[in-house]
Amino acid sequence: MALRVACIGGGPGGLFFSTLFKQTVPEAEVVLFERNQATDAFGFGVVFSDATLTRINDADPVVHDGLRDFGTHWDDIEVWLKGERKSFAGNGMAAIYRKTLLQLMQDRAAEAGVDMRFGQHVPELSALDGFDLIVGADGANSSTREQLGESLGHTAETATAKFIWFGTSHKFKGMTFLHRKSEFGNFAVHGYPISDDLSTFIVETDEETWRRAGLDEFDVSQPPGLSDLKTQRFLEKLFAEDIAGEPLVANSSRWANFRTRRTRTWHQGNVVLLGDAVHTAHFSVGSGTKMAMEDAITLVREVAAHQDDLETAFTNYETERQPQVAKIQNQARGGLSWWEHFARYYDSFDPTQFTFHFFSRSIDIDKIRQRDPHLVESAEQDWLSRHGHTPLETPLSAGPVRFGGRLLALTGQDGHAVLTDAGGSIALVTDPADADADTGLLLTAPDTEEGLAAAFRQLPARAAAIVIQGGNPFTRTLLSEEVRLGRGLTSVVVDDRGPISALTQILSGRADAVASAATEATDA
Repeated sequence: MALRVACIGGGPGGLFFSTLFKQTVPEAEVVLFERNQATDAFGFGVVFSDATLTRINDADPVVHDGLRDFGTHWDDIEVWLKGERKSFAGNGMAAIYRKTLLQLMQDRAAEAGVDMRFGQHVPELSALDGFDLIVGADGANSSTREQLGESLGHTAETATAKFIWFGTSHKFKGMTFLHRKSEFGNFAVHGYPISDDLSTFIVETDEETWRRAGLDEFDVSQPPGLSDLKTQRFLEKLFAEDIAGEPLVANSSRWANFRTRRTRTWHQGNVVLLGDAVHTAHFSVGSGTKMAMEDAITLVREVAAHQDDLETAFTNYETERQPQVAKIQNQARGGLSWWEHFARYYDSFDPTQFTFHFFSRSIDIDKIRQRDPHLVESAEQDWLSRHGHTPLETPLSAGPVRFGGRLLALTGQDGHAVLTDAGGSIALVTDPADADADTGLLLTAPDTEEGLAAAFRQLPARAAAIVIQGGNPFTRTLLSEEVRLGRGLTSVVVDDRGPISALTQILSGRADAVASAATEATDA
């Protein structure tokens, strides 16, 4: 008997799954339910990296053809701030208007024979009892996931930054990051072209700035469709110079906090989830649609191969996709964190170092150099002009000692930890109360971000240096930046990943120096 398949959700993930499944198993009945009308589309652009499109294009040419015929493509990413524009080459990317992509994918699904039922909400899964397989592709606020209950192990982590999604009639050349400091605080934009006459315009800020600017007045409990017009006018004025006085375009535009969603189990019974319904990654990495479509590819393959054993199909699907999704989410956390702290970086760095700090948030200096040698050269020359030495050879004063460079060692002498190089050494204590202008403090970074607040409270008002060990690269970095950018103290990160990692951290301003661990050290 032919399989009866129901897909809940008509976004890119649901449409791609339905089309691929009907193409792969032509005798199957595939019905797609979408609560909105076919012409409805919330949001603006969808971004794809050239390097990540191969698998999707091999499965079906709809995205490739859409980007070729209706999309925009660019190689450079630009950062604009403080009257300067910096670029990073070698980043092939393309974008398309979400509404256009959905129409193309709807046409493709119709050609394949998918029964698409728009304007049909599925209030309860029990309404689909006649189907052999139910796919929940109904987005981050998935009703399907909620109905399956707590056994899935779903969690959502809310970011502190506020964001709002607009479009603009101003045409950017490519991915562009704008930064403006207002009387209320800092605002930043992710802007990129999505058609010949429209660009995406995503704005982020911190909650205090958002409240000071009086942008917290819109009632977000109102139904979708209504947009925050006060914010629209405020941002049009703030970024008028950057968008040449062009207007912003609203589409259910309202402030929100991004939520990173993770789910331990992606299925229950004959119901399986894909895309944002089970996982999200911050939009700064541009992988949400890509992940959903890659979920669809794997799920189609496994179900087609195991039509009589859905449990095996679902298990194989999760085994393949969960590690791949987790990797992207881990990469995205560093990007999301950068946007939670961008005002600090704006205030602390000049445009060149700010740009290098931004682009090195997820890749090291060697990978940046492979894409754009000029960007690295300009960052290194900027450092040299300010310090008179290359980054790793720049002397560092820490209390009574002037170290000869920025590569140090954490050693043990007479049972006590010592920070040293050929230029001298300073003793390290483990009790913040014992730290002073001549003595360093040894701190262990927490394993998770939740432990950072407690680590911040341990920081003394003065110390020759704060030496940070343990934790992981992410928590060490955030603790180090609080030390040097937030408290004005000297920060030394213990990291044995080698000179490339050390050079990246020092040149970007994430740490003052990097120490190799010649011995195990403990702190309070």
